[in-house]
Amino acid sequence: MSTINILVGGDVCPTARNFSSFQRGDAAALFHDLLEEMEKADLRVVNLECPLIESESPIPKTGPVLGAEGACIHGLKAARIDVVGLANNHVLDHGEAGLRTTLAACARVGIATVGAGADLEAAQRPFLTRLGGVRVAILAVAEHEWSIATEDSWGAAPLDLIENVRIIRRYRAEYDYLIVLLHGGNEHYPFPSPRLMETCRFLVEEGANAVLCQHSHCAGCYENYQNGHIVYGQGNFIFDSPGREAAWHEGFLVRLSIRPDFSSTMEIIPYTQSGAEIGARKMQGEQAQAFLETIRARSEAIQDKAFVRAQWAQFCAQKRHWALGQALGFNRLMHRFNRGGKLVRLLYSDQALRYLHNVVRCEAHHETLLTILDARWQRHSQN
Repeated sequence: MSTINILVGGDVCPTARNFSSFQRGDAAALFHDLLEEMEKADLRVVNLECPLIESESPIPKTGPVLGAEGACIHGLKAARIDVVGLANNHVLDHGEAGLRTTLAACARVGIATVGAGADLEAAQRPFLTRLGGVRVAILAVAEHEWSIATEDSWGAAPLDLIENVRIIRRYRAEYDYLIVLLHGGNEHYPFPSPRLMETCRFLVEEGANAVLCQHSHCAGCYENYQNGHIVYGQGNFIFDSPGREAAWHEGFLVRLSIRPDFSSTMEIIPYTQSGAEIGARKMQGEQAQAFLETIRARSEAIQDKAFVRAQWAQFCAQKRHWALGQALGFNRLMHRFNRGGKLVRLLYSDQALRYLHNVVRCEAHHETLLTILDARWQRHSQN
């Protein structure tokens, strides 16, 4: 049996200047010289960051609502994409109807899906395939936002370590190599939080051979942990959004090369995307060398837990006024007045913030609040 190669890309969203190329199925205009890497792979996987819809049916939520026409699937088919991960925070942006049409569009062109479905059981079902003599499984999960399936409603598979480990154990006899696509982490932050790092390492301890985090919209770092590969942020693969910072336009593909004994190596392939020109193309020369050195340095740095904690504390300190305002329900005007935390200090005593702190951190209080809010939105959707 020869070595097999699996190529995994990050977030793909047909938008702006790339939209018509997806519709036409113009893979060359979208992926340029990266098509060479795709052709060499035995399996090609990406995260589809938006539903493919026939008509708009946006759900009430926070954050942007994304959606693209079903014809955009032709761009992925022309690039020979085999599997799309759907466990992400946007897959339910147009409700059940949008997820239905997404699954149908993929099925029509023979692209497999993983990470979302008609209910929790369907969403959690891993993708299974045999490549040569290797049985490969892909499990796709997402952090809890507005897209998560329930026992009787459509949506994405959740990041829920108890259920995730149960699924890993349930299917253990059916695979030799397990890849977990984890849609989570903090946007525009190139390091793992302490929680995310422990989560990914735990998944490796429980049998995952590779855990690849997506969603951060920037390239992050990686580590080898107990012979498992962990990536903390691949960056956008193709996501055109004019006016974004430089990091939005950089990312890397992950090539997993699996040997006959099921051991593997990982290689990263850097690219730029949706900058001055549409589509994604390989980084070249000094730019590629500098990018790889930056990723390598970050990856080395996160082996020091004190560094991970310090970076996380610094990130949270920068976000503290915004985050507290979000938790307290501030609108745009209130956020503006809260610069430097002035409005929070004026309206909320330390004791009030202690109550907030305890409700968020205490498992019993946290569960109570979530159940109350879930029931509220369920009632609203029925009215």
